[in-house]
Amino acid sequence: RPVLSICRRRSDLAALRLSLLINAVSPPPPPPPAGLHETLALLTSQLRPDANHKEDMVFLKDVFSERSLAYLMKIHEKLRQYERQSPAPVLDSAASLAEDLPAASVKRPESSVFLFVSPLRHQAVLSVHDTVAQKNFDPVLPPLPDDFEDELDEESVKIVRLVKNKEPLGATIRRDEATGVVIVARIMRGGAADRSGLVHVGDELREVNGVSVIHKRPDEISQLLSQSQGSITLKIIPAVKEEDRLKDSKVYMRALFDYTPLEDKATPCQEAGLPFKRGDILQVVTQDDPTWWQAKRVGDSNLRAGLIPSKQFQERPKLFILSALLLPAPPPAAGLRRSFRLSRKDRQGSAGEGSETGEPEFLTYEEVTRFQQRPNERPRLVVLIGSLGARINELKQRVIAENPHRYAVAVPHTTRPKKAHEKDGVEYHFVTKQQFDADVLNNKFIEHGEYKENQYGTSIEAIRSVQAKNKMCIVDVQPEALKRLRTAEFKPYVVFVKPRIPESRRRRSAATSPGGGDHGRVTDEDLQEMRQSAVQIDQQYGHLVDRVLIKEDSASACAELRGILERLERESLWVPTSWVRT
Repeated sequence: RPVLSICRRRSDLAALRLSLLINAVSPPPPPPPAGLHETLALLTSQLRPDANHKEDMVFLKDVFSERSLAYLMKIHEKLRQYERQSPAPVLDSAASLAEDLPAASVKRPESSVFLFVSPLRHQAVLSVHDTVAQKNFDPVLPPLPDDFEDELDEESVKIVRLVKNKEPLGATIRRDEATGVVIVARIMRGGAADRSGLVHVGDELREVNGVSVIHKRPDEISQLLSQSQGSITLKIIPAVKEEDRLKDSKVYMRALFDYTPLEDKATPCQEAGLPFKRGDILQVVTQDDPTWWQAKRVGDSNLRAGLIPSKQFQERPKLFILSALLLPAPPPAAGLRRSFRLSRKDRQGSAGEGSETGEPEFLTYEEVTRFQQRPNERPRLVVLIGSLGARINELKQRVIAENPHRYAVAVPHTTRPKKAHEKDGVEYHFVTKQQFDADVLNNKFIEHGEYKENQYGTSIEAIRSVQAKNKMCIVDVQPEALKRLRTAEFKPYVVFVKPRIPESRRRRSAATSPGGGDHGRVTDEDLQEMRQSAVQIDQQYGHLVDRVLIKEDSASACAELRGILERLERESLWVPTSWVRT
């Protein structure tokens, strides 16, 4: 307004043009929204170090608290705001407006407005305006080399620059047998190449940091890539059809074997391999390659996927190897474990069909999913297996006696005569030998055996009877019975109990046996048998085990088992997918 009132005395037309110019150059700024730097400051205040990731949280807080980073965020906001406004000059030759302003003397030199519209100053301002308005601020790309077209044979090229620190690049390469060119074989999910979104399967690799790879072997190129740190520049020719970006799948597998990539000569890239142990839960993110899957370990902080052998590749014929590695069944538990289970002869499939056929198993992966017992659903079956000296029957009876309203045992069948204090259906189901044999032929027992010329067995119906009362049934069986029990009906949770065995006699009491309690002198031969029993059970049936309980003494083992049972009722756990599919 002061500008218009003063200039109207001189020239209304010139003043109007000048006011339009001022308004065009300096529009009123909009109210600033919540900025990125404010969000960053809020994020910093939310970081709370915990015991498991204290160092990581402290590092992030230090990074986010840097003043230089906050300044960069503010500059970024200003540039984005300027970009959204898309300002454009009203005129690109505003200097001509100076001709309409009379060169009058300045009557009030103390006025900043008159200083601005004075001939020398407004002429300079408008000239600067024209220079800015007429300049092209688009980025100028460097010229292409003279032999660029000849080198690429009119094929499109892409220059990709990635930031690679100590982590692998996350891509493997191979040489195409037909054309001889080096192409990207796979992209590891979560790796540097995958996060960039610029490299895809099928892309042809031409250069790495300016070094041509056309005549190099794949192993030389892999070494060149692995040795590169910081910024790495790739010259690639994009594939004709880029692969579709797949979302992380929801396929989860329980590993049934140990895998060490550094010991596998068949892996295409040992650096990209994912090591795992038996029992680890793996999220398989892609199965596009029939030989090598990409997977992540559940609970692993590393976001990059790794290579694991596919189920088909791992099951390649190894019959002669597995046959040599199969070990005999554990020896009987006579003297160390009292039980009605005796010899394995004459069981006629009582421990599960196919469990004693002698055919080796090809252990690879088992597809699993999360499962949590619903309030009105039948409780899961708890199965205890134990090596020599574990005395799992005593452990089972103690836990049940402490809480008989929640836990119960499957009442076994027997052919022995009933004693005076016993009741049918309480201690045992007392049946005739003819009835017992008929039940054996009809596969009604999960296991059975003979003890002192009497038959004993645990039936499937006895387990169902306990579950029908909404109680958790706890059974202790020989490991061979697991295959019969691993069904969607029972959803068994398997606990492998083994005593802590001292390394030498000097580290144990000669009168106390492992596992707690005074059961007479235990010799070195007994300890060796117990070790061998635990190893054999672990090798043959460890992949079916959900939890290993090391028994120090009866009291601590009982407390640990109670904790397992409580966790089983309230938490979601991994189970085979076939158990929950409808």
